[in-house]
Amino acid sequence: MKLIILGAGGHGKVVADIASQTGKYSDIFFLDDNSKDEKVIGKCSEYLSFKDSNVEMYPAFGNNLGRIEWEDKIEKAGIKLAKIIHPLAYVSPTAEISAGCVIMPYAIVNTNTKLKKACIINIGAILDHDCTLEEGCHLAPGAIVKGENHLPKGMKVDSGEVIALQQYKI
Repeated sequence: MKLIILGAGGHGKVVADIASQTGKYSDIFFLDDNSKDEKVIGKCSEYLSFKDSNVEMYPAFGNNLGRIEWEDKIEKAGIKLAKIIHPLAYVSPTAEISAGCVIMPYAIVNTNTKLKKACIINIGAILDHDCTLEEGCHLAPGAIVKGENHLPKGMKVDSGEVIALQQYKI
């Protein structure tokens, strides 16, 4: 399986690093409109020319709504979205993680949580039991979301921020 990451900036580089540690991908490349990195094989707008049954894509854009839009375009084109989970993350076997999500090292995704597409659970973030994250949510490094929350589409929980138990009711 090959991975093509749209965006070779900071988030893209982190995603590539995590993806390489999963052992799932034989090759990892980037599409980027500005970067001169040797792993960049084209521009983001050329993504359709890389459609293949052996390719997954991930749009590594920090803008939550922009990431959702790109994931929609990729899916509509019939291209598989990558789901990338670092081996040092804890993900409960009862959690539901959609394609198009990234879970970074030392993150915790606890019992009965649901992540819809385009979510980022960053380094050391904690997502407690029975939470739902709508599309495009981002838990920054060290963010904590206590149990039974339902975060709205595109929400960012910043580093050090704590979302109280049931603050956003399901």
